[in-house]
Amino acid sequence: MKIQKSFVKTNDTASIRCPECSLVKNIAVGKFRNGRHTLKTRCSCGNTFLVALDFRRHYRKPTNIVGMYTLIGTSASGGGQMRVNNISRSGVGFSVSGHHDINIGQKALVNFKLNDKKQTELTKKVLVKSIRDNSIGCEFIHQNQIGKDLGFFLQP
Repeated sequence: MKIQKSFVKTNDTASIRCPECSLVKNIAVGKFRNGRHTLKTRCSCGNTFLVALDFRRHYRKPTNIVGMYTLIGTSASGGGQMRVNNISRSGVGFSVSGHHDINIGQKALVNFKLNDKKQTELTKKVLVKSIRDNSIGCEFIHQNQIGKDLGFFLQP
């Protein structure tokens, strides 16, 4: 059974669309915030399907963009090539090949070109928030300055 993804709005509701009859229903999902995030749902048409709830603050767009990162700070040095796996208004997730010296709490500068018509080049200062093997999750340090090109790119 294919899992459908639904982004949870700030008022803890999610819009769920039946893949069979296309009926859309808004449901309250706040009670699932700290627990189960995949729900088995039955539509009034009788169809049963799975919905994965996404409680992130901002929509995360999947990407496959090559870029560069540079560690910055007092004792930090290094950097290299990265692959941007996803991007949102508040941060970026990327992966690196091989061994890396990236640690949680470090600051870095990331540089890559969006795959939009203008090939918009972005250089952003980030704070490393999570590391899982070679997957690095970062938060933009100046989130209020995302820029109109990135904002347009992120529209679902």
